Amino acid sequence: MKKTGLCLALAAALGMTMTACNRTDAPAAGAAAEQPATPATQDNPFFVKSDLPLEYPHFDRIKDSDFAPAFDAGMAEQLKEVEAIAGNAEPATFDNTIVALENSGQVLERALTVFFNLVGTDTNDTRQKLEADYSEKLAAHQDAIRLNGKLFERIQALYDGREGLGLDAEGKRLVERYYTDFVRAGAKLSDADKERLKAMNAELAKLGTQFDQNVLGEVNASAVTFDSAQALAGSSEAQIAAAADEAKKRGLDGKYVVTLLNTTGQPPLSYLTDRESRRKIFEASMARGSRGGDFDNTGLVAQVVKLRAERAALLGYPNYAAYALEDATAKTPQAVNDMLGKLAPAAVANAKREAADLQKMIDQEQAAKGEASFKLEPWDWAFYSEKVRQAKYDFDESQLKPYFEMKNVLENGVFFAANQLYGISFKERTDLPKYRDDIWTYDVVDADGKPLAIFIFDPYARESKRGGAWMNSYVSQSRLRGTQSVVANHLNIPKPPAGEPTLLTWDEVTTTFHEFGHALHGMFSDVNYPYFSGTNVPRDFVEFPSQVNEMWADWPSILANYAKHHQTGEAMPQALLDKVLAAGKFNQGFATTEYLGAAMLDQRWHQIGADQVPAADGVMKFEADALAADGIAYPPVPPRYRTPYFSHIMGGYAAGYYAYIWSEVLDANTQEWMRQHGGLKRENGDRFRATLLSRGGSNDALQLFRDFAGHEPKIEPLLAKRGLDSAPR
Repeated sequence: MKKTGLCLALAAALGMTMTACNRTDAPAAGAAAEQPATPATQDNPFFVKSDLPLEYPHFDRIKDSDFAPAFDAGMAEQLKEVEAIAGNAEPATFDNTIVALENSGQVLERALTVFFNLVGTDTNDTRQKLEADYSEKLAAHQDAIRLNGKLFERIQALYDGREGLGLDAEGKRLVERYYTDFVRAGAKLSDADKERLKAMNAELAKLGTQFDQNVLGEVNASAVTFDSAQALAGSSEAQIAAAADEAKKRGLDGKYVVTLLNTTGQPPLSYLTDRESRRKIFEASMARGSRGGDFDNTGLVAQVVKLRAERAALLGYPNYAAYALEDATAKTPQAVNDMLGKLAPAAVANAKREAADLQKMIDQEQAAKGEASFKLEPWDWAFYSEKVRQAKYDFDESQLKPYFEMKNVLENGVFFAANQLYGISFKERTDLPKYRDDIWTYDVVDADGKPLAIFIFDPYARESKRGGAWMNSYVSQSRLRGTQSVVANHLNIPKPPAGEPTLLTWDEVTTTFHEFGHALHGMFSDVNYPYFSGTNVPRDFVEFPSQVNEMWADWPSILANYAKHHQTGEAMPQALLDKVLAAGKFNQGFATTEYLGAAMLDQRWHQIGADQVPAADGVMKFEADALAADGIAYPPVPPRYRTPYFSHIMGGYAAGYYAYIWSEVLDANTQEWMRQHGGLKRENGDRFRATLLSRGGSNDALQLFRDFAGHEPKIEPLLAKRGLDSAPR
């Protein structure tokens, strides 16, 4: 999932759609002249462009004390630039208004991009305090630009006369996008309503920051402690050692601590043999954010949802989802409801069939032991699905992991696939500064031998890192600015004890391919204006290229190139490769149901009016009622995220979590096209790059898909991909 610096913060703060906030994610530095350094600024790395290759950040010089001065000076500088644009006595032109705005805010861009990227991947108390201190100030800064009446008059004049400006298609679209963004931000409101909007935005900024910090704090605080290694039976020696090390770090010598990820399901549930240990971990995960105490988020959720509904009403929309989806490819809540509603019955039906297989396995095992059987519970699903997988396909994850050493997967799998498909190559470099010792940096070289981008790979989980996996940009490509991309992928893979290899699960392998699909979208960008760069596309389109890239994870020639034993170097046996491929649709009922539970819950929260939002003590009842009403409430398969730790919908995915499966419709069509045209071929990669990956947001998203595929998207390939095409409706 792509998450970018300022965009992530302002999306959480203002409840904006990603397209609306993309512009603020990268205020273009471009042609605007650099200010000469002064004694007060020369030691602050944000006051001048980085002199490292491709303007790669000077992580070796950046100190936490640099951020606040750069924020303050950067906001002041940009407001000064904006006032000069708005007050220009000359009639509005594309160059003196739109391009000038694209070139504003250089210092603020550099500081905020690095700051919010580091807050996501390596936060600390100082950074969290800065985030809280500046959330309302940044919202106010955004409002000062978007609600500037004189500035909007110039933008509207250009919009009204855009057909006669002599612009190319990208320039014309840029004028239209600026106009739309300003209107959606409240530029046409009365002065009194603008003041109301500013107050809402400031409050949403504060609440969004508090929610995110609570989620991170609760994940760390909810780590589960066990008194003995026996409770962790089924774990590898390395996993038990890691749990002991974690306990020691927390002052719990002699005990074992299992940390949690910010999802409902947890990795140990698939291998712990002690059912009580599994239950303990699962219930700790499910209770996060809703059990009182410092990290309870139910009150924050109620406030945020109500404020979003009120803000949408002020802007003329019946609810927040209607506001958010108008600027997405889906366009309307009804379109999203229709698609999710078609998928839910088939997904739940598949999940119930899978549950019957799991229950049968439980009954057989208990009978063999001479013990009474028990009913399948959520904490049993992952454990017994592995057993069923092994029985059906004669393999389990423990057989796979020795063949998936992390760096080998990256270099001989992910990079190799990109080389075969697009002709690009990679060279690790060790001379660039890092914000952590355990990340990797690569030069990316295009097929013609010219530098294309710099790629940062940050794989490991840590307490200072938020959950999930995502891509972000440190520098975005733009011909206007003369910049190329510096992008990063972030995962949350548990770090093994020193000296042990990092061995991946199959899910972690596919996640690595997925996130690199986002990176390719950023690196291949070839647009004029920063506004359109890379992944600056509608939220329900942004996951599409990354999902396409997953198809190469199990492509036979790619898999054979990286699936090699980390000790012997021997290739994974063909028989095991065949089983991996055959098991591709296994457990899809579970996967689709847990995802749809979260996606439909997101829509329920954002399709209500302010007067329908429950108080804090009614938040969890609202969740339960919503899942039941949508026919997705199946107890053995809870939503992937419950409301109090659903960080996506408190940030840029508000009313947009459906985007993964909406994008997967396009992905499934594209995979079908690739296979029909020969699969892993340069011609196919070059076409995908030329018609779609390089275009960013410079054209209508669905038109980009049509340009590539030659037809409208169809839902049938998705149903087949997820094994839902034969499920009873």
